[in-house]
Amino acid sequence: MHERRDTGAVTRWASFDCYGTLIDWNGGIQAELSRVFGAGAEGMLARYHALERELERDGTRSYREVMGEAMARLGAPAGEEGGLAESLPRWQPFPEVPAALAELSQRGWRLAILTNSDPDLIAASKELLGVSFDETVVASQIRSYKPALAHWTEFYARTHADPRRHVHVAASLYHDIAPAAGLGLPTVWINRLGERPRPSPTLELPDLARLPGALEGLLA
Repeated sequence: MHERRDTGAVTRWASFDCYGTLIDWNGGIQAELSRVFGAGAEGMLARYHALERELERDGTRSYREVMGEAMARLGAPAGEEGGLAESLPRWQPFPEVPAALAELSQRGWRLAILTNSDPDLIAASKELLGVSFDETVVASQIRSYKPALAHWTEFYARTHADPRRHVHVAASLYHDIAPAAGLGLPTVWINRLGERPRPSPTLELPDLARLPGALEGLLA
């Protein structure tokens, strides 16, 4: 695993959502929906996302429980509800992600993940990403899911990071860009799906390939 090199410069933080931003979340979910429901899986992805939002709202469920209950409500056969969580550790990073993260680390950025997940699940995904993260804030540990602000509150409590030296990078307008922008943070929206932004991020990129240089421009 790549070790971060400290350049001695003023500390700069780049925090990331994981699933959908670094790891192919939709691809992983759709593959499992197709395995469980076959031809009936067409059109289920949007329904699954809506169920996730509903089930995460009060923060009482682990992410594994959220996924299982969402699958049950979609009509998964008995015994198949947990398949989505079991498949998550095999979900792959987007192709450009490991190199982009490694370059950020080499440039002296501190890296964090703020994730709507469970400790064991995010640990498996971080292994696939191949870089060392300086902080990880996990939903089931703080009993709160984004877009609630507890992830950012916990991040600052742990790191004492200067918000003026912190950029948040994510693919979800709902879960990440809107709350981070509301906190006054610079935001980089990874718009892999060609969506229209609302609210507007500080910067929009189609993927992470040009992120290291772009972040240098935001926080020189």
